[in-house]
Amino acid sequence: MSPTPDALFRTLADPTRRALFERLCRDGEQTVGALTAQAGVSQPAVSKHLIVLRDAGLVRDRHEGRQTHYSAQPGALAPLIDWTRQMAGFWEARFDALENLLNRMDQ
Repeated sequence: MSPTPDALFRTLADPTRRALFERLCRDGEQTVGALTAQAGVSQPAVSKHLIVLRDAGLVRDRHEGRQTHYSAQPGALAPLIDWTRQMAGFWEARFDALENLLNRMDQ
C-alpha cells in the first residue's frame, strides 16, 4: 500500500530524516555506519530515523552479515508528486483568473 501524502510529509518534516533520504538518493546504498559518520547524530538516532523512513516506504533495508544496508526508494514519493501537481493546477487556474480580471480592468 502506498503511503499517504500526510504520512510522507510527517516523515520528511524531520530535517535529519530528510537529509538521510537525500543522501541515499544522491549517493546510493549505504550502511548505517556510513550514514552515521556524516549525520551529526548518534548511531541509535540514525537507526530510529531509518526505521521511520523504512516504515513510510522511502527506504529499503538489506542485511548482509552484521551490517544493514539502506537504499532510497524515490518512487515512494509518488503521492507527494501527485499532490504537488494538483496544487500547481489549482494555482495556475487562480493566476489565469486573476490575469483575466486584471486585463478586463485595464480595458
